[in-house]
Amino acid sequence: MDEAKLKAMLAEVATGKLSPDEVAQRLRSLPFEDLGYAKVDHHRALRRGHPETVFASGKTAEQVVEIVGRMKEHGSNVLVTRCEPAVARSVLRTHPDAVHNELARCVTLTVSPREVLGGYIAIVCAGTSDMPVAEEAAVTCESMGNRVKRISDVGVAGLHRVLNERDVLDGANAIIVCAGMEGALPSVIAGLVDKPVIAVPTSVGYGASFGGIAALLGMLNSCAEGVSVVNIDNGFGAGVNAALINRLANKVPE
Repeated sequence: MDEAKLKAMLAEVATGKLSPDEVAQRLRSLPFEDLGYAKVDHHRALRRGHPETVFASGKTAEQVVEIVGRMKEHGSNVLVTRCEPAVARSVLRTHPDAVHNELARCVTLTVSPREVLGGYIAIVCAGTSDMPVAEEAAVTCESMGNRVKRISDVGVAGLHRVLNERDVLDGANAIIVCAGMEGALPSVIAGLVDKPVIAVPTSVGYGASFGGIAALLGMLNSCAEGVSVVNIDNGFGAGVNAALINRLANKVPE
């Protein structure tokens, strides 16, 4: 918001022409900041409950650094996804308070610590090779103020491994399940719990997995109810969905 618009709005508030609710409504529709190559939406947190996320793939290091800087100046926490190591190093040189999670390919910068919500989200990966996608989901959930419990390497090739995690699964408000190959694990878990399961097909597998398409189709055709599916390797999208579910769970009166 430019200075003239801010002064005009404050004047309307002072004279009683605008209520606090009307002010909030105006803020929700304010213009973005145009950097030429990107239009940074500084008011997304007002509309969605979390700031805009920076998708680093395809952007130069300089562009990512500037976007992070502009968001930081506006008081926004920052999540950068699909951030290659060279880009992450550039961000950390300029913003040494940022944190790089190399496995998740994410960079986070906390300007205003969020209150941690009650409950937790369980994030499950079928195999160790699925962990980068699962970790992207975990970092996303944590950046939105959620507690996360991670469960790794419990694929259906050894079913007793996931059965050993029943207590963690039963206690979660939402469950993210990342799997490649034939993508069977979300169906198995959904058949065991009464919680929403968000399935993430990964591009892990041999040739006939077709880069995650086999897992995607298997999850879409799940016979277990309560399974929703995001795109291949989309740990971020799964994390956002699970975070929204957990937020709603926290609003339910006890």
